[in-house]
Amino acid sequence: MLTLSATGCGGAQETEVAQANQQLIDNIEITEPSQPIAVDNVFATPQSTASFLHQTTFGATPQQLNTLVGTSASKWFIDQIALKPSLKMNSVAKYTPEDGGFNTLFVESTSIGFWQDAITGEDQLRQRVAFALSEILVVSNAGGDELTDIPAAVARFQDILIEHAFGNYRELLQAVTYSPAMGTYLTYLGNQKGDEQTGRMPDENYAREILQLFTLGLVELNPDGSEKRDSNDQAIELYTNKDITGLARVFTGLVLDESGAEQAAQEEYALPMVGDPELHSTKAKSFLGYTIAAGTDVNQSITLALDHIFSHPNVGPFVVKQLIQRLVTSNPSPGYVARAVESFDSGSYVLPDGTKVGASQRGDLTATIAAIIFDKEARSEKTARSGKLREPILRFTQWARAFEVKNITPEYQEPLWDTRSANALNQHPYRSSSVFNFFRPGYSAPGTLISQNQLVAPEFQITNASSIPGYINFMTYYIFGYQQDVDVADLQADYDAENIPLDARQAVYSFLADYEYELTLADDPKALLAHLNLLLSADQLTEHTVNKITQILETLPMEEPQDSLIRVQWAILLVMTSADYLIQK
Repeated sequence: MLTLSATGCGGAQETEVAQANQQLIDNIEITEPSQPIAVDNVFATPQSTASFLHQTTFGATPQQLNTLVGTSASKWFIDQIALKPSLKMNSVAKYTPEDGGFNTLFVESTSIGFWQDAITGEDQLRQRVAFALSEILVVSNAGGDELTDIPAAVARFQDILIEHAFGNYRELLQAVTYSPAMGTYLTYLGNQKGDEQTGRMPDENYAREILQLFTLGLVELNPDGSEKRDSNDQAIELYTNKDITGLARVFTGLVLDESGAEQAAQEEYALPMVGDPELHSTKAKSFLGYTIAAGTDVNQSITLALDHIFSHPNVGPFVVKQLIQRLVTSNPSPGYVARAVESFDSGSYVLPDGTKVGASQRGDLTATIAAIIFDKEARSEKTARSGKLREPILRFTQWARAFEVKNITPEYQEPLWDTRSANALNQHPYRSSSVFNFFRPGYSAPGTLISQNQLVAPEFQITNASSIPGYINFMTYYIFGYQQDVDVADLQADYDAENIPLDARQAVYSFLADYEYELTLADDPKALLAHLNLLLSADQLTEHTVNKITQILETLPMEEPQDSLIRVQWAILLVMTSADYLIQK
């Protein structure tokens, strides 16, 4: 039997991770000034509270709206940072077959862990930030290779993002670079030095993507995220292929840590990679106007390279703007980006109640996230440019949280094991088709008013004539509780055929919503919609939309005992498929 701890390789690493997490918390510099510099009114109303939670969690819950209104959002932020991280290696350990075998449940253990923690985890802000980071620092187990067959690799990568969500971006880059999941995905695991006799060249994948996608982008940026221009009004390119070739030498010689006497592949993929001097290039490594001296070993080469890349002024605006897009709005103003970048560069931010957070080191993500979610443009200054299309994953998790769904057991929900299909969500966590994520940050649908107004809408890249009805059908299945109709005997036969140790009878009770409170409003469509409007969209449904949905609900009969439930289910589905809801302001 393969035994995996939460961190993948036993007590020693578990202790190290716990110490690292504690260090992240200790590094948060919290001081209480004698006089607050502002009034913390983020949670002043149910609407403002719901709006904030939609940006910072996987969905607001009724309990949160009942308890947080009138309290301090600054305190909520600090409390969230202090919570123990919910880690995905727990799920892999739970579903590792006792006989060391292999089954679909084991393969999907990373997805099971994601859904459970996204919906029920207390550390909502950490989980939400980690998910945002996963769409910048992309690893995917969609390829049917080692990352599919060895779930510990991607689970550990998820945990890296979770553990570093409030840490420093430079340290996150270090952990990501040594991750076997990234090494496998971008093909530099076992990357060999060049050989002039055979013509072999070092693999350039990671060298290219760490610059283009993870840190700098392609062209020079101003602190507000706008492109710098030369005297001919042309964007200024940052590097050439010669820089990529020089940087590729840095990422040679990283291999799996096989130091354990009888270490299994699962454990090797949960450990950081180590350097093999026989594979590492000893040549000088020149890139971005910097040269690492010949003869420098692999670990030192990586440290020097990451330090130099991270020192570039592009890192702040490039990363920060994408985090704003993932959490708040697709088209942040230059001022919004510049203010958040200032906190990224200074490593500090003053919360609305006057509390200062951050370790005062460039790249501090605690300060950066605070600057993003508390900015005036995120909280009060909404314009026609504001907002973003809600990602399909976030719509589903919001439904589960908003209606306090019982028995969050995705192990019994095969539709949740892979939601990539256009007939489902057209998106699945950690399962994009390429390193460019499901959608690009600069995507603007051709021929639309969005593109005509020179705006972007990344999530629209996965929105089409197939995915729209697919989403509606997917949500209908869960909102109306059709998972209760599963054929238990057939499902148990499937489990038994794969040696999956689950009792199919439990599937009937999985992901059930009883809509207890909503049923008390079923006789009054206007009151029901007022409740759903607040809970699901922070009161952003227009009067026109509310009236249209009300008219539809009033046509539904209310004669039989089940009619109240049907009306509630239709109300939820109509709200969650309306344009007003889908665009999060």
